[in-house]
Amino acid sequence: MIILKLGGSVITKKEEEEPLIDHDNLIRISGEIADSSYGKLIIVHGAGSFGHPSAKKYEIGSIITDEEDFARKKLGFCITQSWVKKLNTIVCDSLREKGILAVSVQPSSFIITKNKRIHSCNLDLINKYLELGFVPVIYGDVVPDLDESIKICVLSGDQIINYLGENLKPARVILGSDVDGIYTKNPKKYDDAELMNTVTSCDDLIAEGSSNVDVTGGMNGKLIELIELAQLGIESEIINAGKENFVKRAINHEKGIGTIIKRK
Repeated sequence: MIILKLGGSVITKKEEEEPLIDHDNLIRISGEIADSSYGKLIIVHGAGSFGHPSAKKYEIGSIITDEEDFARKKLGFCITQSWVKKLNTIVCDSLREKGILAVSVQPSSFIITKNKRIHSCNLDLINKYLELGFVPVIYGDVVPDLDESIKICVLSGDQIINYLGENLKPARVILGSDVDGIYTKNPKKYDDAELMNTVTSCDDLIAEGSSNVDVTGGMNGKLIELIELAQLGIESEIINAGKENFVKRAINHEKGIGTIIKRK
């Protein structure tokens, strides 16, 4: 089994204030997946410009101050959920047009968090889809939260990957980002940033903030999730999905394309 994450920065114009698809990347990546050799495959995609702006605007996941504030956050929840569903439909349509049997799986329909971490998640449906030969397509979403101080929160695709990896034990976890891998510094801000071949700890790098809005934690947040997964013996690799054939090469089990995250 392979779990492939498509970052929101790759399939959308993430720096835009309005939802906008990066059609060139999405069409190309869909074709690369279709041309790859895989058995069971799960695709998880980020929200990009379809989710982050509204989630930030309505401060979803922040402490509720009063009933008026909660009403406003609930409206934001509905708006954000609607936009990320639209993105997921576009992604699934693109995959199906290339012959991939993509089926949408909405996180807010089967996942509940507690203090912003997954608390309950029934994977029976995903396992059944895999058994039947489908490719489940899951995505960053907004979900109910058991913490009474927030009640709702943003669930990142990276945390979903962590949970799926821990419970489904995939042979390969691939994260398609808009950079070549993990750098010592943010490569979009620092010319002296150096690409790292392997990372085993957050101490391996200087954490820098993302260059655009990301309410799920940017690259540092991704790394934390992947290091937790590595401690369970599940390696992952961050690659640049914006570069031609990188996704295809990674699915076809080529390693060392980007940065490998593994246990010490």
